[in-house]
Amino acid sequence: MYDLPTEISVEADGPLRIITLNRPDALNAVNDALHSGLAALWPQLTADREARAAVLTGAGKAFSAGGDFAYLAELSRDADLRAKTIAHGREIVLGMVRCRVPVIAAVNGPAVGLGCSLVALSDVAYIAEDAYLKDPHVQVGLVAADGGPLTWPLHTSLMLAKEYALTGAKITAERAREMGLVNHVVADPLTEALACAKRVLELPRQAVESTKRLLNLHLERAVLATLDYANAAEDLSFQTEEFRTIIGRLTAGK
Repeated sequence: MYDLPTEISVEADGPLRIITLNRPDALNAVNDALHSGLAALWPQLTADREARAAVLTGAGKAFSAGGDFAYLAELSRDADLRAKTIAHGREIVLGMVRCRVPVIAAVNGPAVGLGCSLVALSDVAYIAEDAYLKDPHVQVGLVAADGGPLTWPLHTSLMLAKEYALTGAKITAERAREMGLVNHVVADPLTEALACAKRVLELPRQAVESTKRLLNLHLERAVLATLDYANAAEDLSFQTEEFRTIIGRLTAGK
């Protein structure tokens, strides 16, 4: 139905689209194919005139475990890949912000790095009781150009956004709900997200889509104010000796 890599699957159920991050053996860690696919996904979803709601989840035990270490190491060495990835990161953020279709996240397991960002850019989020959010960009020496610092200040207080973005501390499901980073902590997030999507489908289409756009105009303005700086800063951070040392240690399993 969509032109996407196998790392992302889209299933149609009438006007509902079920989007699954599909690298379960790697805990849906983000590699080049998955990152490129996410950049391509949101314009295709918006252009899919039959789609009226979408659920976003992860295959297997995780929502997404963050960046694949081998991919991150390659980004530090390959300027062309890095330029493409940073451009795609911008497209992911703006694509989700501008997406016509309401997106309900079913956070079935850990949502780390870009996975955490996908939750923050969704419209409603259900999270499993034992799942968590975490944005470790700073911990590995990176600026989070498509991460929590872009959007968290609109969901929670600036002080809390700073604390968790700077330290990379784990945010438990219940703490995330208390902070306003997710809506509901539930035993079965996929079932609850599907039920929410089906309730959306029963509502008048123009009212739903225009109300989402109205609300996301606040988010878009905030993102556009910071995104170019974030992209430039992330590009530089990929080239620092600190990042190369940290990612070298991680890829070596030390």
